[in-house]
Parts: sequence; C-alpha cells; structure tokens
Amino acid sequence: MEAYQGETDPGSHAFRGPTPRTEVMFGPPGRLYTYFTYGMHVCANIVCSPDGEASAVLLRAGEIVDGIEVARMRRTTSRTDADLARGPARLTVALGITLADGGSSVANGRVRFTPAESPAPFAQGPRTGVSGAGGGAAFPWRFWIPGDPTVSPYKRHPKAIR
Repeated sequence: MEAYQGETDPGSHAFRGPTPRTEVMFGPPGRLYTYFTYGMHVCANIVCSPDGEASAVLLRAGEIVDGIEVARMRRTTSRTDADLARGPARLTVALGITLADGGSSVANGRVRFTPAESPAPFAQGPRTGVSGAGGGAAFPWRFWIPGDPTVSPYKRHPKAIR
C-alpha cells in the first residue's frame, strides 16, 4: 500500500484541493476512492482522515483469501494465485472493484475489507511512480510485507527526457 496526505502532498490527487473527482478523499474515512489511470485501469484507495481532511491509502496488492475461484475467473491471465492481485490494477480486477464503487463504504459496501487478525511486520520505502517533491525520501510511504509473494515490485519513476 502507499499513503497519500491530501493537500500537503504533491503526489496526491487531492493536492490542489477538492474537485468532483477527488471529493471522496476529503472524508468521511472508510470509503473507497476509485479512479481510472493510464486510460485502461481502475485503481482503488481507502480514505483514512476525518471529514474535511484529504488522505487515502492506495491498495497496491493483496492476497485473495476468500472467493479465489471468482478471482481466477476475473484474472484469467494470472499464472499463480499469488499473481491474481499483485499490483493495483490486478487487485481491482480480482476483487471486481469498478469506478462505480467510488464513495462506497469498505465496512458495509459491496466490496468489503476486514483488518488482519494480527498485523504483520512491514517494511517501508519510496512510493512507486511518484517523482519530484512528492516522491523519494520526502514521502517514504510505500508499505509492504517483506517476502510476501503478492507484493508488487517497486518501480522507480523514470526521469524525464530533456
């Protein structure tokens, strides 16, 4: 997962304030913020801050623990179960998350998430694909479970060609 701190974070969609697209990021917490990226993928975030404050956590990858057969039908190109939701777009496809799920509750909406029984030890580092003032050491807000086969790999943001 990767964290984004709203209007103070240049890497956040909410950096320039609320818009019709980003208003869900401004609260209440526990809702999905969905968006279309690269003209082909839906990504999903969970809103985390109180009403009026924008922040969200991008769901980068996950392990499918229930409904594995359905996830396999949705992600027919996956070679292994660990690959079903290994990456933000793969995760939304495997879970059936669409743009229409934006704003829905993750506690009692169509798509539900439940906390782990016991948190796993995690590592942290720079966010994937975020450059400039919002990336790197300034915001080391990418979190993952070391050695977990479902973790999507880190990809450094490419430098612009001048």
